[in-house]
Parts: sequence; structure tokens; C-alpha cells
Amino acid sequence: MFREFGVNVLEGVHCKSVDDALAAYDSLGSQVVAVKSQIHAGGRGKGILYDPKSGQEVMKGGVKIAFSRDDVEEFSRNICGNRLVTKQTGAEGKIVTNMYVESGCDIDHEYYLAILVDRDRKSVLVMASTEGGVDIEEVAERTPEAIHKIWADPSDGLDKRDCASLSESLGLSGDSAEELDRMLESLYRMFLDKDCSMIEINPLVKTKGGSMIALDAKVSLDENANFRHPWREEVRDLSEEEDVEIRANDLGLSYVKLDGNIGCLVNGAGLAMASMDVIKLYGGEPANFLDIGGGATRESITAAFQIILEDENVEGILVNIFGGIIRCDMVANSVIEASKEIDLDVPLVVRFSGTNHREGKAILDSSDISIHTVSSLSEGARKIVECIGGGN
Repeated sequence: MFREFGVNVLEGVHCKSVDDALAAYDSLGSQVVAVKSQIHAGGRGKGILYDPKSGQEVMKGGVKIAFSRDDVEEFSRNICGNRLVTKQTGAEGKIVTNMYVESGCDIDHEYYLAILVDRDRKSVLVMASTEGGVDIEEVAERTPEAIHKIWADPSDGLDKRDCASLSESLGLSGDSAEELDRMLESLYRMFLDKDCSMIEINPLVKTKGGSMIALDAKVSLDENANFRHPWREEVRDLSEEEDVEIRANDLGLSYVKLDGNIGCLVNGAGLAMASMDVIKLYGGEPANFLDIGGGATRESITAAFQIILEDENVEGILVNIFGGIIRCDMVANSVIEASKEIDLDVPLVVRFSGTNHREGKAILDSSDISIHTVSSLSEGARKIVECIGGGN
């Protein structure tokens, strides 16, 4: 994508094996190359690789600089197929199945550059720092004055004077400043055209010859725009996603597995977040985020229960439904059917509000299923925490 929009990058090759990495080294014609593990997590350079079978440490660092063909062989062998643990993966880490072998360059200075959505200003934020190659969070905490920002109204676009000001703040001048200005315009077009939610380049480097190159980057895409970009499906790496989350998505459910023991089945992302917050308020820990959406059916609700209960940590379930398009009486019947079909054996607390909530509650109260019905979210959260023997 960077090449498509005219952003300077180095030549590199996607690899899936040691042999691929060696062939890439031979084809690039650069004595110095970077061998990069490719996973959906940051902090790869400071991560640690482990043998997935023995659990023994294999190598420190998931991004290595190779100065010879032998180095490429050693690094790619230690990376490919092993488990990389970074500060963003958690202790379980991720198995590395993809690598990127990239040409080296003479680096004069490393910078940080990012384009984000600033929701408060309803604008696109461009953020840069002279402190590239390190964790930007540490820079923000330690030396916030080292982070420089400009904003662009999507209706007006980037202002060239703001771009020049940002280049000046980074201490760039001459051809380097002009290159960064052009890069900012290209990245801004890419951000809008590709419906990105974030473009992060760390590091953005100035070479000893003064060229500005995006040396390593991370791009996040707004999933709400998937329908406009069928090409995204072609570059999607399902091995980097949880199998249960993929299945949930195919059923029209938004599911994210968490580390707690209280399953949540809710309609609406905001209500789901609020439900998780209130569970924590009463001393519980949510096991998942699960939004069944406004068009849920009996089939999808049953599937949602099954997905929740695949998590062995789940000791109880809170159902929190606000009836709008979806009717609470339909959900009530679906909950009863699902409970019988999957032989539900954990405590279940249900709170209904909105369309046909009284009818839904009456259906549950008259059923032969052990279900606790409540009238408010706080009451529901308190009850499910109490049912599993937790709480403050």
C-alpha cells in the first residue's frame, strides 16, 4: 500500500520458511538485511522466542539484523515456527508462521510518525517525534514535549503549512523536509482512501544521504468499511485470529475472548461495554465481550451460548438485552431453547428492558429452567457475581 501511494520503503520479501528467507537474501542483493517476525502484535523487537513444545527460550528479539547469509539462516530458523512473546501478546504469545526479510540501509536518525482519528476534534491527527525506534508510550510519559502534532479536517485536507511546521519541529530541512512533506500528503491520501483507523511508522528513518524511508509500519483498518474493500479478505491472515472469534463473526456476532469467568451475552456494543464495567464494579471478571446485534435470531442466540460455554473458565452467564428491533419475548424463548439444547449447567442471570420486556420476563419466570431474572443492570451484575461465589 505504501508503494501504491508513493511512500518510500525498502525492498523486502514475504517468507514462510528458512529456505524462503535464504532465497530472499540472495535476491535482495543487500549484505545487511532485517529478518522480521510477522504477528499481529507490537513489541516484536523486544520479544522473546520460545520452543512451543519444550517451552525453552530460543532467542531474544523477534526482529534481527543479519550481516550475512549465515545470520539469515540462524535467525529465520529461530523465528519460524516458534512462539514469540511480547508485551502485547500476553504470556501465551503467538506462533510465528510469517517472516519479512528486508534490505538494510544507512540510518542517520530514527523518528516516529503516526496518523490517527482524533474523535474529540473530529479530525485526522498526525503525530510525530524525534524519538523513533522506542515505545511511544514511554516517550509520551517521560518527555511529552518531544511529541509534535498537527490536525487535518477531513473536509479541507492537510495544510501544507502545517506539514512544513511539523518537519521543522523534527529538525528537518532541505530535501529531507520536502520528502517528509510529500510523504505526509501520500499517507494522508492512503489513510482516507483505504479507510484506515491508524497508520504507525516506527521507525521512520532519515538515511545518511538525507532520504526519508518508512522502515517499519503497522496499519489498522476500519472494519466498518470492509464492504468497500473486498481486497481486504485476500490479505487477511486467519491464523492470527482466534478460531472462535472467526466463527462468531461468520454468525453475525461480535465476540472477543477475555480472561474472566462470567460470560456476557448482550445486544449493542455500548451496552456490552457497560455490562462488563458493572460486572467489574461488583468484583467480577467478564469472560468475553459478546454483542449479538439488533438482528439476532434464535439460531444466533443458541450459537452465542455455545461459543460462551466453549470457554472452560466460564462459571456463570449474564444476559443483558435492551429490546428495540429485537423483542425480549423472542430472546426469552431462544434462551430457554438454547439452555435445553446445550444442557446449560452454570448459573444464568437475565435482565430485559425495552420492547416486550415484561412478556420476556414472564416467559422465563414460568419456565422450568433455573434462571434468575432481574430488572436492572446493577442488580444483574451483583446477582451473577453472587451466584458464582465472587464479589467484593
